Amino acid sequence: MDVPDYRIDGFEPASNSVAQDFAAVTLSDDMYVELAAHHTKGNTFLLLHDRAATWDIPGTAEYVGMRIQRDLFEGTFTFEHIRQPTVPITQNWLISRGCPPEATDLGAAPGPRPADGLTSRLEDVLRANPDGRYTLLDHYTHNPGRFNEGIEVSALVHDGHPDSAERPYRLFLEEVTPSLDTYTVREGAFASAEAADAWLENRDTPLPLAPAPPRTYDRRATAALTRTTTHTTASVQPPLPGVAPLPGTAPARSRGRS
Repeated sequence: MDVPDYRIDGFEPASNSVAQDFAAVTLSDDMYVELAAHHTKGNTFLLLHDRAATWDIPGTAEYVGMRIQRDLFEGTFTFEHIRQPTVPITQNWLISRGCPPEATDLGAAPGPRPADGLTSRLEDVLRANPDGRYTLLDHYTHNPGRFNEGIEVSALVHDGHPDSAERPYRLFLEEVTPSLDTYTVREGAFASAEAADAWLENRDTPLPLAPAPPRTYDRRATAALTRTTTHTTASVQPPLPGVAPLPGTAPARSRGRS
């Protein structure tokens, strides 16, 4: 079974703690599916799908973002990683650390594809997180691991945009069909986190949808902000980093479910 291409041959961990942490994160990396990768002399960015998450604690997120930094003079490496509920949120984490947005595209990776344009537009917004408007508060992945049932992922965020002041708690609900061919994403709007939790538990009314996002974004703004991105190390979930939006409706992207 293939493992991700970390590109650390000839490099040693920068400290004992780096060695221990890296060993823990990669212990079962034969279960990782590499969805996207970007390599420079000093950095490697990886977007991974963890197939073993299905057998972890219920609700465990299935996507892993990883950034490896190589010290070419010392011959050592450090790394940071995060587990995220959806592909766009993981892409945003990588972009905020200097990965070119286009390098996070999944290309022809196997897996379900967006069922409609609204799904792609909502994913664009999450991937870009314009002006750092979203802060991830909670998430849950329901994946029964059977081919006759679908997969549902909920991500609760706080929306700091002034237009969302009345209902700033947004629930992004991703639903994969039982056939695992396509999926939809919808954005619910709530006045409180408690209201969003109550809806998830009861589901006795339709999801109160937020206004649909605009159809177009400015690619030049994306490029400008990406060039000025600062690199930070995150050990706990920070607000989704602010990166300028991507242009237009994204082409169909699939996610590894092999």
